[in-house]
Amino acid sequence: MSGAPNNRPIQADSIHAWLQQREDEMAALLTELVAIPTENPPGRNYRACADLLERRMREAGLACERFSSAGANKEGSDAPICLLGSSGPGDRALYFHGHYDVVPAQSTTQFQPIRKEHFLFGRGACDMKGGIVAMLYAIRALKEAGPKLNGRIVLTLVPNEETGGEGGSAWLAEQGLLGCNGIGMLLAEPTSGVVWNANRGAISLRVQVLGKSAHVGLQHQGENAFERMHRVVERLQQFKCEVEKRSTGFQIGAEQARNSILMLGGQSGGGANFNVVPEKCWFTVDRRINPEEDLATEKEKLLGMLEGCKRDGIPLEWEILQEGNSASSGEDSPIGETLSRSISAIAGEAPRFEMCPGLLETRFYAAQGIPAYAYGPGLLSVAHGPNEYVDLRKVIDCTAVYALTAKEALT
Repeated sequence: MSGAPNNRPIQADSIHAWLQQREDEMAALLTELVAIPTENPPGRNYRACADLLERRMREAGLACERFSSAGANKEGSDAPICLLGSSGPGDRALYFHGHYDVVPAQSTTQFQPIRKEHFLFGRGACDMKGGIVAMLYAIRALKEAGPKLNGRIVLTLVPNEETGGEGGSAWLAEQGLLGCNGIGMLLAEPTSGVVWNANRGAISLRVQVLGKSAHVGLQHQGENAFERMHRVVERLQQFKCEVEKRSTGFQIGAEQARNSILMLGGQSGGGANFNVVPEKCWFTVDRRINPEEDLATEKEKLLGMLEGCKRDGIPLEWEILQEGNSASSGEDSPIGETLSRSISAIAGEAPRFEMCPGLLETRFYAAQGIPAYAYGPGLLSVAHGPNEYVDLRKVIDCTAVYALTAKEALT
């Protein structure tokens, strides 16, 4: 976005100039956040990160509420902590939303952030602590360099997004704390310059097939879980062929496929040794559904196949790792059009609206009828990777987009 022709409206220019003077300041906060290893799973160091974020939100003049969904934490993890910060008067609210958990690092050095000129490297810099910094500074920019708003910006920061939202956004939604009086929602995922206005749904399982252990020399006394597992996989492969003939009508990225998805064996394992009949073998199933499909129907089909295997004498059990609905919001909603104009003002051209290839937390807002869109700094191609980074100039541009969208929507 940086380097676009300087034909921005005066208000956009003043906000952008205010932000450019604070690149080092924004980089310093992002460095602090990246240095806190909020890996999920299992869900570490949530309290330390939430403490820092709450302190910075209060310093920026936000009224901040803190919620701990203690019942949702798992062994070896911190209790999930959600933060809701509010700026502005009235009931109407535009929601800025971000998650502070990150996927596990490939190396502990990823939590030692490095800045090289305008680039900051480290786990979470792209997905999505850079986006959180952008949203916080958008609120600051409006308070210091923008007009008075006729409504509130609610900055919602959550954990556990990387594992489906339990204890984070899902918990807030169950408690009636998410999206109250919302007119729209912006999510700071790294969208590589496009707007995601739709997402695929998901149902992900861990399937374990059971057998009976025996020495290889007495294998006839055992029951081979590995061989049984292959019988289950063969049936799922037939279902995979059926599923992946379906396609979506939503716009997608050039590198994506329109087909619905069923992936087998993202993780797998089992057995005790090469000379022992395996007593247990397991594998994962990751079913991603297009917005035109129904999660409940697809879940019933998938679990029905596993139940059929059990009826045919294959002992197995499964655990649901995550599930979430697909969702979509129209490009022509008031917030969608406002976001598009704001991006055009900063980037010099209108954005493309696309479907995200995975789950998005926009779904929790869309389920309430709130138009919800993902747009954030960073490249999806480097998120979760060993050399994750974010361009600080893109963070500044994205911050300006958030501020302009809020200004138009709430004045």
